Amino acid sequence: MTRVTPGPVTGALLEALRADLAPFTVAAVEEVLGPVASAALHREQRVPALRAADPADPVGALVRAFVLGVEVPRRALDAALPRVGADGAERLGLVVAAGADHHDAVRAHVDLRPYSAHDAAGAVDWWIASDPGELATGDALRTDHVLGVGGASTTLAQVTVRDPRGRTLDLGTGCGIQALHAARHSDAVVATDVSHRALGFAAFNASLAGARLDVRHGSMLDPVRDDEPFDLVVSNPPFVITPRRGMPTYEYRDGGRAGDHLVRDLVVDVGAVLAPGGVAQLLGNWEHRRGQDWRERVGEWVDASGLDAWVVQREVQDPAEYAETWLRDGGTTAERDPAGWAAAYDAWLDDFAARDVEAVGFGLVLLRRPSSGAPTLRRLEERTGAVRQPLGAHIARALAAHDLLEGLDDDALAGLRLTVAPDVTEERHLVPGSVDPTVVLLRQGDGFGRAVQAGTALAGLVGACDGELAVGQIVGGVAVLFDVPVAELRAELLPQVRDLVRDGFLLPA
Repeated sequence: MTRVTPGPVTGALLEALRADLAPFTVAAVEEVLGPVASAALHREQRVPALRAADPADPVGALVRAFVLGVEVPRRALDAALPRVGADGAERLGLVVAAGADHHDAVRAHVDLRPYSAHDAAGAVDWWIASDPGELATGDALRTDHVLGVGGASTTLAQVTVRDPRGRTLDLGTGCGIQALHAARHSDAVVATDVSHRALGFAAFNASLAGARLDVRHGSMLDPVRDDEPFDLVVSNPPFVITPRRGMPTYEYRDGGRAGDHLVRDLVVDVGAVLAPGGVAQLLGNWEHRRGQDWRERVGEWVDASGLDAWVVQREVQDPAEYAETWLRDGGTTAERDPAGWAAAYDAWLDDFAARDVEAVGFGLVLLRRPSSGAPTLRRLEERTGAVRQPLGAHIARALAAHDLLEGLDDDALAGLRLTVAPDVTEERHLVPGSVDPTVVLLRQGDGFGRAVQAGTALAGLVGACDGELAVGQIVGGVAVLFDVPVAELRAELLPQVRDLVRDGFLLPA
């Protein structure tokens, strides 16, 4: 298939395309396909979708052309895009004439599908163009493939803080999805990528979304090192750990550096482009090397950065699982190419063995340049359970809570009036026939879904936090109730109260 890169769309053609695509929504696609075909499509199986998507239906024709990658009659695309028509879509580089006589049918050059999301800034409905994937082409991906919206990019969009920002950088923008989200709460957005084709897709998608982006070509921080600093940096970088020898390098996922050095370098260097108070949020992989805890390894990067840092490991794969994941991602399968699969699998395992890698972690990295003084936040943790998305607002509140607590000694903390967060519930586990619980859990319904085992005194304190009394007053009341010295109970409970405020269980009244 000929490689086509759409660019910015302007004027009447842009308005016509937007109007034609208006019925092409996530909900409309789901209605056309139905639950069975929709679920199969998520599993990369298109036969049920082909049966469900009627080319005589406008949405069905768009699904067949731009999602499933099959030829559709020219008259069907004319009906689906009544203002732009098949001829206009061809001029835009979205489709090409196909079929025996090249007049009666067209085939899509791009994957173009609706995108609906709800981030911390509210709901969005866009259309996102990218290169057709393996599902549509039936072939392994090309090394210059421009990826659409996947699980990793969705995760990053949902965890990003969305308070107003002056300048935002989307490093490694790909199809531009992070930049589009950032444009909703930033005065200016710079989007960079090593791929000229990716920048073309990002510009096209920005046109459709009505967003203004400053797109720049270059690797990592090079395009912005001499620019004004940024208040927010977001990045889904090419973090995949790929053998350097005998393997194709995919621009969207492989950074061309050994091991996890690309993520390390980004963590260490990103502070150079952050304004005071500026935040960087990125996804990454890091190696678990024999004899070294991952927190120690990533902690060295954090220390070298000179920034506040919060790293959350969300998933861990052993070397074999990791190799299989990314072999399949590039379209290599044991069924299609047994020899190629085996050789690449061997190369991956040899590469990991050379560095004594026992596993690979995937997670979220948040870095922040302190507004003044030295870093005060250094948090590296593992949270592999389900989370409540979007996480951006929760993360923003956690940063604010950290800053609040940094300025409070124990006396000031005891003077706070707190309330229980609305998503927090209490669970009591009792042995049958017993009056007193054996375990009391405080469980968070929002954010990372944390659960804290609370003693009876702490549970009593939390239950009394309704904003009326200060923490110290509540501690005094609980001490009387349990007939224990106030100072002793205060020394026990105040550190736990700090943790509950930090993690969002308790909120300042």
